[in-house]
Amino acid sequence: MLKEIQLILGIYPRRIIRSVKAIPWYRRCKRDFIEQWKADEKKFGEIKNYPCLLDKTEEGGTASGHYFHQDLFVAHEIFKANPESHVDIGSRINGLIAHIASYRAVEVMDIRAVTPQIKNVRFIQADCMSPGFAWENYCDSVSSLHAIEHFGLGRYGDTIDINGHLKGLNNIYKMLKKGGTFYFSVPIGPQRIEFNAHRVFSLKYLLDYFNSKYDLLSFSFVDDKGDMHERVILNDNLVETNCGCTYGCGIFILQKK
Repeated sequence: MLKEIQLILGIYPRRIIRSVKAIPWYRRCKRDFIEQWKADEKKFGEIKNYPCLLDKTEEGGTASGHYFHQDLFVAHEIFKANPESHVDIGSRINGLIAHIASYRAVEVMDIRAVTPQIKNVRFIQADCMSPGFAWENYCDSVSSLHAIEHFGLGRYGDTIDINGHLKGLNNIYKMLKKGGTFYFSVPIGPQRIEFNAHRVFSLKYLLDYFNSKYDLLSFSFVDDKGDMHERVILNDNLVETNCGCTYGCGIFILQKK
């Protein structure tokens, strides 16, 4: 229950405690700065409060986790493949899409509107669960990273649909031309629904779904600690244990049969 309250209200006791403990440090720094400011003949401007209390104890950047690794890895793979046309379904604009747009054109489909104009990016607002999805045999390359797990849970204004993830995957399959490549990621671990955030998929469930539709070109994953494992050769034990993940990220590169 405490975890749910934290997620809903955005209240994290440990961060609050760390912030309170940092207040004396902040006051000392500000006092020293004001003393120098008073002695400076060319004052830069007035001083206002904007406390940043935790940055000094954190690392200089985040180079781990699902999004960091998947976005960088898949963008590099698409660069190497150089498809005729690439379409993305629901991946992060400030992650994968930004990487891809730095070197090629990409079409982006999302159920929500995306208003900014970005060079090399064409936005299409579409419901990729729709039975009337119009894009068949449309392109030779599709990506969908950390998106399908949300389909049908209503989180992003989509229709509640217990099979929303399957409808989305089936439409992506129809969108791809024969021999086309699908770059795909979702959370992996013991299979469950954490409403209304996401689904977590077991590897067996995903591989069973892909078996008749795609050839698996490569599998990589981000583990529970946020570390990347590239091009893992799956065996029965890894599939059964979901590569040891409770909430990891499976990254699949698939080719349509």
